Amino acid sequence: MRLKTFVCTVLLSLSTAAMAHSDRPDHFEGLPANTLTEAVQNFSVYNAKLAELVALGSLTPTQLHEVHQMTYTLENALEKMQAELAILAEVLEEVHVASEYSDAAKVKARGQVYLDTARKLVP
Repeated sequence: MRLKTFVCTVLLSLSTAAMAHSDRPDHFEGLPANTLTEAVQNFSVYNAKLAELVALGSLTPTQLHEVHQMTYTLENALEKMQAELAILAEVLEEVHVASEYSDAAKVKARGQVYLDTARKLVP
């Protein structure tokens, strides 16, 4: 009889956990990151806000909700930054190859494009 009770309890727990995941809170869009500059700004601001909350001893349900909302803005920023970094890597490769071929004009031109974008990340 105890085994039956145990199995029922486990099954009930698993079904409750499954329902909890299917009933996730409403989702938000977060702030857009249409440009790299916007993405870096949002990344910086929202990382600071998240750091403040994470540093607290405990989090209230309201604070957890704030974190939930913040993550959407951070995800948007990271997505844009990843896309821009992929392009930046391609431009750097052009500079690299141009330097191997002693193409000073291309190194200067593409190097400037690289630097203009890189400076949006690290001044």
